[in-house]
This record gives sequence, structure tokens and C-alpha cells, in this order.
Amino acid sequence: MTTASPQIADEQPIAMTSTTALVGFAELYERHYEAVFRAALRVTGNPADAEDVLQTVFLRVLASGGETEAASLPAAYFRRAAVNAAVDLLRRRAVHAESVYDDLAPHAAVQPPSLLKERLRRAIATLESEDATLFLLRHVEGLSIEELAGMFQLEKNNVAVRLHRIRHRLQVEMQR
Repeated sequence: MTTASPQIADEQPIAMTSTTALVGFAELYERHYEAVFRAALRVTGNPADAEDVLQTVFLRVLASGGETEAASLPAAYFRRAAVNAAVDLLRRRAVHAESVYDDLAPHAAVQPPSLLKERLRRAIATLESEDATLFLLRHVEGLSIEELAGMFQLEKNNVAVRLHRIRHRLQVEMQR
């Protein structure tokens, strides 16, 4: 005889006690793995890297035993965690990307879109973690300024000003 587990709404908190930790984790994974993968893929541009980010995010949740925002605000937590982990991955690889670009730059009069995307990824990797997350959540994930203000506990005007400054820094970095 099988017993169906009760369905939990996306924003409903999940108690990660010792008896329900694995069930709660499995439910979180099932509900959010696609969104985490998509966010990571948009940031990294590489399915293998997106899978690495997916594993990193969910291993962190599992290791925390539910002592994260994942238990109380799962959708917001996973979106932000995916972007943060993807930015961390890009930072670790920025040195390699820099050397590849330096080798190609003298020979490329017009840069193909893939090279421009890589330059943008490198530029994003130079930002502070919170700035990179803010930029990516706005321009890749499409969150509104109001949503970002709530997520980062900032005023809407502060978010708009920070995004403007971040875009300017990225433009300067990409012109180097």
C-alpha cells in the first residue's frame, strides 16, 4: 500500500527536521532543480557548468540541514543561490578566460557573439558578489526592481542606482 505524500505549495516553508530532512530535500529538489539549472545556464552559458552549479546549490542545502532560507523562501533562495554559485564558478575560471581572450584579441577585427558573451561573463566575474547577483537577477532572470528591493532589503531607488552603476562598471570593463 502506497501513501502519497502531501503536496506543498512553492512558497510554503518546509520543516527540515531529522525525520523529514530527506523527504523535504527531495521535494525542494523536484520543485526547483529546473529553475536552478536554467538560471545557472543563463549565467554560465554552458550546460556542464550549469549542472555543476545545480549540484553545488543542492549540496549546500543538504549540508545545511535546512538551516538556510531555502526552508522559508524556497523560490527566492534558489534563484539567488544559483546566480551566486554561477558567478563563483565564473570567477574561478576568469583567469583562464582572460588568457584565451588575450591570445585571440589581436587577430579578431570583429568579435563574434560568443566572444562578446564570454567578455560579458568575464566582466561580471569582476564585480562584487552581491552586485553580480543583483545584475544577473535583474537582467538575466528578469526580476523587477521591486522584487530585488524586497530580496536585498533595499529601497527601490537604491536598487535602480546600484544597477545603473553596475552597468557602467561592466561597460568600462568590457572596453578594456
